[in-house]
Amino acid sequence: MTRRYWVETLGCPKNQVDSDKLVGTLAADGMVPATRVEDADLVVVNTCAFIEDARQESVDTVLSLDDLKRGDAELIVTGCMAERYGPELAEAMPEITRVAGFGVPVTLGTTRQAAIASSGSNGAVATVPKLDLLELPRPPATAPWAYVKVAEGCDRNCGFCAIPTFRGKQRSRTIDSILVEVEQLDVKEIVLVAQDLAAYGRDQGVGERSIIPLVNQVAERVDRVRLLYLYPSDLTDNLIDTICATGVPYFDLYLQHVSRPLMRRMRRWGSGEQFLDRIKAIRAREPEAAFRSNFIVGYPGETEADHDELLRFVEEAQVDWCGFFSYSKEEGTYAAELDEVVPPGLVSERLAELQELQDGITQQRRDNLIGSTIEVLVDEPGVGRSHREAPEIDGIVTIPDSVAVGTFIKVEVVNAEGPDLTATLLVSTTAGTVDGQ
Repeated sequence: MTRRYWVETLGCPKNQVDSDKLVGTLAADGMVPATRVEDADLVVVNTCAFIEDARQESVDTVLSLDDLKRGDAELIVTGCMAERYGPELAEAMPEITRVAGFGVPVTLGTTRQAAIASSGSNGAVATVPKLDLLELPRPPATAPWAYVKVAEGCDRNCGFCAIPTFRGKQRSRTIDSILVEVEQLDVKEIVLVAQDLAAYGRDQGVGERSIIPLVNQVAERVDRVRLLYLYPSDLTDNLIDTICATGVPYFDLYLQHVSRPLMRRMRRWGSGEQFLDRIKAIRAREPEAAFRSNFIVGYPGETEADHDELLRFVEEAQVDWCGFFSYSKEEGTYAAELDEVVPPGLVSERLAELQELQDGITQQRRDNLIGSTIEVLVDEPGVGRSHREAPEIDGIVTIPDSVAVGTFIKVEVVNAEGPDLTATLLVSTTAGTVDGQ
């Protein structure tokens, strides 16, 4: 009898790639996807452990799926939370059949029975060989775009981040292996991701800017290349020019804060002045450039002056998309031992103030596009994205649902509501046809 699986993915796009690799392994082992959790023989939760809210969501999801699944179905927890807190999870949650870290494909693939025999069941922690998911096969893409993870781990030592403690040191893939995956996915847009994308290749000893030849070679194979998670100090002139040359001038900069003293306390590079100079320089090169960033609010020692400086930066930078997150104390990090903790109530006030400011900026930048002509990639019937919108993260462009999925088409923006645009098809007055068809 054919076994069925259900994979639930939480967290960032990097986790989604890991789940795709897992699905590819399960399919190769003869399993098929279930249409409902209730029909699955195997339920896998790929967890996130970046901050406390993510961990709570992971726990809630495990409990919810346990309520839905059949009594005889296996419930496997994998991903960052499993890797970081495996023994604690197994002890605290008897609902879990097995906790398996990043070696989960070995646990569930062709050596599954051997893994069960060696690790036990009913809450056991799988003791199987570690396996990087990077090179595993993945199933065909279900959309005209796909994430591709080019490296695993991180060599940085940011004060607030525990990722290096459970994801390990950076391990970059070869360009050839990445290109094989890109070609097999056969999509219109590739979104390159890694914990520290611009540092791709440094661990291989092939030069500090090998991200540039990678981007160029991927761009030769697909219509769009998008980069997520760029450390600001690595945004060199050459990398900026390379990104702009792809036709997708989208800059996802993980800034985290702008106050120079607080940045040093975060063990981060940069300041608001340096970031503004870089953003202005990019806009001078490419006026159509779009920007996304994220900031931590309430890091230990954050003063009112620091907060005011961040507010001024947000107002002046006018980035298209911006996320604000309350500081989460992470075990084993430098920041966990810092004093001057910001009261939760004050953190909430600062978050609300920043979000209100950014919501207005995003709305205005979207309003400014009304009346303009943009090119979108149709992701699904009635939904498209221009170069300004990363998939699953930013707003969308609503278009008539008559255009085929996977098509590039020029449209006129006629309305903006929050992060989303509404556009109509352009009709050629000479040929009487829809542009792009």
